[in-house]
Amino acid sequence: MRFLFKPGWIAFVLVVIAFAVSCYTLLAPWQFRRNAQQAAQNDAVAASFAHPPQPLGTLVPAGAPPPAGVEWRLATVRGRYLPADEAVVRLRTVLGNPAFEVLTAFRTDEGRTMAVDRGYVRPGDGRQVTPFPAAPGAVVTLTGRIRLDENDPDHRPTFVADGHRQLYAADSRALGQVVGQPLDAGYLQLVDGQTGGLGVLPLPDTDSGPFLSYAWQWLSFGAIALFGLGYFIRLELLQRRAGAEGEPAAAPAPARGNLRAALRGEQPADARDPRSGEVADAGRASSAAEDSGRPEDSGRAADSGRAEGSRDTEAAGRAEGSRGADNPDGAEPAAGSPPAEQPAAPDRDRLAERYGKARF
Repeated sequence: MRFLFKPGWIAFVLVVIAFAVSCYTLLAPWQFRRNAQQAAQNDAVAASFAHPPQPLGTLVPAGAPPPAGVEWRLATVRGRYLPADEAVVRLRTVLGNPAFEVLTAFRTDEGRTMAVDRGYVRPGDGRQVTPFPAAPGAVVTLTGRIRLDENDPDHRPTFVADGHRQLYAADSRALGQVVGQPLDAGYLQLVDGQTGGLGVLPLPDTDSGPFLSYAWQWLSFGAIALFGLGYFIRLELLQRRAGAEGEPAAAPAPARGNLRAALRGEQPADARDPRSGEVADAGRASSAAEDSGRPEDSGRAADSGRAEGSRDTEAAGRAEGSRGADNPDGAEPAAGSPPAEQPAAPDRDRLAERYGKARF
């Protein structure tokens, strides 16, 4: 396991562990939270249809922010618009198209000042705010859905363009800052058919969305990463073990005589026949035959052959002379007498093997 301490393996293990920890502690919980928020919103929208509109003071006490449990509930208020205290919310999308939402301050008969979302208008050429009807100044009764304030995660400042104050979130606190007076937390989103209303904002989609499946996917990705890490570590161990077991032993250094024989193309002196255990001398015989065929050795082989033949001829002559002396009449030896000893004929095969085939 010491290979795990190499820089490459350390980086690989750290990346896999960091990814798995992120999946289980950040990514999957984030998707679970979004799924829970979507489910709570769907339940609140469904519950809003089960309850008739009620006065705003009954659902939200004065000076208190709206509870999360009453969001999307229908409420009624009576009072007057404050047309001068108005702003538009930019970068909105309604029914798949860009839009501006219009927030206008409203003072109720009870003296509460709050924000009312009158609806949306489409942008004109160049993404500019198109003209829209002003809010009436008479006393009106409005019905709308209670909404919680939004937050701009980038905390972008408000500004004035095209003759309108512009915000980046539907937030009563931001509207109160630009109009110069405090407003109650939350706002009222008008439903269809209200006085001073513009384009009606649709209800959010009640589909659960893909958040739950995304959460399970991140959990699966984390498990796959850990499983893959274990698989690659085991594979590396098996490969190293197989390499250690299959490594051949180091061959002994050849003897100096064997090296010379190998360079001449002969069989080494210590090569033995595995069946008989005797030393294989085929290389030496072949070398001797080749040496006898060399020009400088041919003369020596011829001289040796002539000397050997002369000695054999002289021996044969002496033997013949001895037989003539013992039997001068040339008679055959008597029966029963031992035969005369005959000289051995020259062993041509032995001489050829010893001196080469130059003369034999």
